[in-house]
Amino acid sequence: MTRQPLVAKRAEDLLGTAVVSTAPVAGGDISVATRMRLSDGSTVFMKTHHQAAPGFFDAEARSLAWLADADGVATPQVLGQDEECLILRWIESGKTTPEAAANFGAALARTHLSGADEFGWDHDGFIGRLPLPNRTAPTWPEFFAVRRVLPYLKLARDRGHATEQDATVIESVIGRLPDLLPDESPSRLHGDLWNGNVLWGLDGVVHVIDPASYGGHREADLAMLSLFGLPHLPRVLDAYREASEDVRPLVEGWEDRLPLHQLFPLLVHACLFGGGYAARAAEIAARY
Repeated sequence: MTRQPLVAKRAEDLLGTAVVSTAPVAGGDISVATRMRLSDGSTVFMKTHHQAAPGFFDAEARSLAWLADADGVATPQVLGQDEECLILRWIESGKTTPEAAANFGAALARTHLSGADEFGWDHDGFIGRLPLPNRTAPTWPEFFAVRRVLPYLKLARDRGHATEQDATVIESVIGRLPDLLPDESPSRLHGDLWNGNVLWGLDGVVHVIDPASYGGHREADLAMLSLFGLPHLPRVLDAYREASEDVRPLVEGWEDRLPLHQLFPLLVHACLFGGGYAARAAEIAARY
């Protein structure tokens, strides 16, 4: 049994409970992750980032709370936070099963259907290490263009991670977005819903972590789920569609539009990692 005194002291100050033991958790590339056993027998997860941008952990905590209010997909409980750390209830990992996948799909539909007031949100956030502009716009095509595609295309180009040819092809689709993207009311989005942010719990419940939430088009979450793969994804999508059918059915052609909504996460990856992500985004844009 080990105990990192400085990390434990910080958690104790926030939680008001003694920390019995601590253990590092692998996997994070932004924050230092620690698992902690408390004196009351519970286990918590602490993320620490000593050079976090102002509001970094507050944005994540607000996103988790907003998703939790939807009574849909499960999220870890926020137990404490300050400018440099966030403490969550520990979720023990389990197996990926078709049943859990179906329940997750239905729960995600409920989250989306709980809605949002506008396209955007009342505060900006973060996606990975990057700022996430959320100033509202009257329509989804406008919001998607000026808050999601164009800012990250510019950053990728400025960093030398997107060629002028890539940028020209991607920019050419912007004017067509009002015709390509269907009009519907805003959904409550996770915002960064890729496989790594989907946690299959030991109790059979799927939780989502590390959200970058805002009001947007639900196809954006589905597109990100589809981009990098997810266990039992067809089961998730079938259950999602069934749960939405009687309330607000998915608009015909939604599967054909998923690649268009993938422009945003691909450009975020281009900004962060370079590689061929911008070229892949340009290939998608060229289809439309």
